[in-house]
Amino acid sequence: MTAIEDRLDAYRSLFRLDGKTALVLGAASGIGKASAEALAALGATVICADKNKEGVEITADELAGHGSAKAPVEAHVVDAGDGDAIAALAAGVEKTHRRLDIAVTTPAIHVRKLMLDYTDEEYDRVADLNLRGTFLFLRAFGRMMARQRGGSLIASSSVRATTLEPGLAIYGATKAGIIQMVRGLASEVGPLGVRVNAIVPSIVETGLVGPLKARPEIWNALAAHTVFNRWAQPNEVAAAVAFLASDAASYITGTDLLVDGGLASGK
Repeated sequence: MTAIEDRLDAYRSLFRLDGKTALVLGAASGIGKASAEALAALGATVICADKNKEGVEITADELAGHGSAKAPVEAHVVDAGDGDAIAALAAGVEKTHRRLDIAVTTPAIHVRKLMLDYTDEEYDRVADLNLRGTFLFLRAFGRMMARQRGGSLIASSSVRATTLEPGLAIYGATKAGIIQMVRGLASEVGPLGVRVNAIVPSIVETGLVGPLKARPEIWNALAAHTVFNRWAQPNEVAAAVAFLASDAASYITGTDLLVDGGLASGK
């Protein structure tokens, strides 16, 4: 090989995940499922986790034989808002695997409602899963990666962290909090070789937004907020997850990567 061939091959290998182990919480559907698929496609051995038993087992079965393991894929039933369950998942992964190179969390809940009409119970539901759940995940798997002195943690925020409209205040506040947690943790574990980043999607076509698709006036109005005049597909967000997980992003940490179709540009 010539010197230039060596350099070009090195660039290509930066995006590969062969030999790496990844965990995706939220792997039963949507962005989480797409992220599990993207990581496996690039060679990672993927551990799938989700509260939805049937969904996470389907994802694991579909990915079996892919990735660097070429073997059955683990499926764990875990409630993202349960601190004991997250701690147990982390302990089990650390015991079973030599190391965990990538950990991704995507679960969230959204109650679209004017802030003055929010009930205490609705606030708790949204804050407990979105913000506290992300904290529990980052703490558990951040501790593991700090001990092994390396790894990539990826959380899921939203463009609503900075771009709001009526009915999104509480959801947006939790997503803004995730960005600040990511920045803070990145500063704390960076010296230990651990990277921490957030993806920041806008409108993504998943099963959860099916009811909106039945109302074309709302669906199309939201699409018009992007420069592409369309909703994102989960795989387009998953590609950003895969990038942040890879060595191609080795000098990127504490960032919130917009995958929003230009919505935040204020079209």
